[in-house]
Amino acid sequence: MPEYENALQVKNIDKRYGGVHALKNVTWSVLAGEIHGLVGENGAGKSTLIKMISGAEKPDEGCIYIHGQEINSGDTNAAFEAGVSAVYQEPQVFRNLTVAENIFVGREKKKIGVVDWSHQYEQAEDILRQVSLNSEILGIKVGRLPVGEQQLIAIAKALVTKTKLLILDEPSAILTNDEIDKLFRIVRSLRDKGVGVIYISHRLDEVQNLTNRVTVMRDGEIIGTYKTETMSPTEIAKAMCGDKFKVQDTRESHRLPDVDPLLKVDNLHVTRRLTDVSFELYPGEILGVYGLVGSGTSELVRGIFGIQKIDSGEVRVNGNKIQLTSPQKAMLSGISMLPGNRKTQGVFLPKSLSFNMSSSHLKFFSKFGFFRYQKERQVMQSLMDKLRIKAPSPETHIGALSGGNQQKVVMAKQLVEGHPILLVEEPTQGVDVGAKREIHDLIINHVSQGNSALVVSTDLEEICYLADRILVIYHGTGIKIFEGGVDAATLLAAACGDIEQDGE
Repeated sequence: MPEYENALQVKNIDKRYGGVHALKNVTWSVLAGEIHGLVGENGAGKSTLIKMISGAEKPDEGCIYIHGQEINSGDTNAAFEAGVSAVYQEPQVFRNLTVAENIFVGREKKKIGVVDWSHQYEQAEDILRQVSLNSEILGIKVGRLPVGEQQLIAIAKALVTKTKLLILDEPSAILTNDEIDKLFRIVRSLRDKGVGVIYISHRLDEVQNLTNRVTVMRDGEIIGTYKTETMSPTEIAKAMCGDKFKVQDTRESHRLPDVDPLLKVDNLHVTRRLTDVSFELYPGEILGVYGLVGSGTSELVRGIFGIQKIDSGEVRVNGNKIQLTSPQKAMLSGISMLPGNRKTQGVFLPKSLSFNMSSSHLKFFSKFGFFRYQKERQVMQSLMDKLRIKAPSPETHIGALSGGNQQKVVMAKQLVEGHPILLVEEPTQGVDVGAKREIHDLIINHVSQGNSALVVSTDLEEICYLADRILVIYHGTGIKIFEGGVDAATLLAAACGDIEQDGE
């Protein structure tokens, strides 16, 4: 039995951001020598709570204890010195440093002012063995390694210190199955050494298989803490979601009856992530696609738009088989795409709205080899008015706009030529409530004209509101298509592989 029963105690933690009450008088504990799952929907308060524990932010009220000792909240160094380590979904590593340098960065052992690398390498070899990595990679720059190995190195960094509480935030999202097995062995080994582990994941099957207890958060509060063995993934999902949201029960459907599909996908395979997906998309329909991070949802839309190579399978538009080898061919077939990461994939930040909206449509605005600026200005102003983009003129630099208006510019870019099939990935990620509503209205307006939209979102409330039907993808396979009336808890459970409920 560890010296202290609790690796972590938080007492009466409260946090507000303006009018948002992010944490509401949270009291919680994690035992030394246990793996404790922490689950909840996006916005439930998990990330805010972890920021308080790791010292990244200071709570408005309340105290935090590590092994019985109160720590100075809002101080990452104090949390680190107390034994708190955190590993996040995106590996926190220095890509231009070697593996050995990453493991010991900031903690180098020195002899007469010089780093004792021979001793460091001996230590590093032992640490790599603990995370099932070969010591031959010690001298390789981390940026050259697969992302899964980078994640294991981030965990190795935590093993150098005397970690008492390890926080793992969606650590398996970017890992292969073999790497997940390695991760689980490492976590169980740490548990057996008396380390308290907080395991945050939307993959409820992992939570059930790995953790001793699970705590559910909703709307900034602890809903309950349960012995994991007593809860199925469906029961955990119901606790997370409550009675919220059902598929398409709050808006009018525009799906046209008794018509052929605009888009038909059969047995699509794209890289290792997407291995077998089939569906049909009809005029007037919004088909939602829901899956956990790494399930293959992104590969689906990127494959259909010609960004990633389709390994096998068939795509038909209006009954005609098409070869999607590039975005240009997709657009010629009547497909446009709103990417999920607008900063890196959707906009040219130093450029104007006009440049951003027309850059993919030079042929559309050209005639006899000349670019028609007057037509461009007319179309751009029309789209700005239609999408209610708040900017002085089409020549305004897009970097000066809010996130919501930037997202609307990216959408305008896809609507220039009026393609009937719109692929949308995370349409409202990072935008405010008002912009979110406007973007939803634009997607609904698009399908109301007999067009169709395929919407990928990890926001359950969003996808339940927008979609006429929802395709759930689990480990690269389309396992079910749900019709209207299905609740959010059922969708979440299905995305974790629990598909007892009826669907198509």
